[in-house]
Amino acid sequence: MTLGYLPETIGRAQADALPGLTVIQFGTNWCGYCRAAEPHIERALAEVDGLARIKVEDGNGRPLGRSYRVKLWPTLVFLRDGEEVARVVRPWGAEDLAPAVAALQAVSGRH
Repeated sequence: MTLGYLPETIGRAQADALPGLTVIQFGTNWCGYCRAAEPHIERALAEVDGLARIKVEDGNGRPLGRSYRVKLWPTLVFLRDGEEVARVVRPWGAEDLAPAVAALQAVSGRH
């Protein structure tokens, strides 16, 4: 399992302009909660066709995380055409992500 959180590569204006279905996942590679949640996140997101996933290394003073008011890791922000439709903070299992995945699919008309 590789977490692959990377330093910010996009800003908020670019995130707001993202087309289609996107999940921005905030965390760090060394975070125990992030490491424990990763297999559950992978499993839950695998069922969404055409989903882009951006894993952003977060921390104090990081503008993208602050613009989304991220306080705990991992935080997943579900976007459709750059607009937030759901959010999951610190999921413990795939079932914690199910409502957000359903909301994203309902908004997109994809099942």
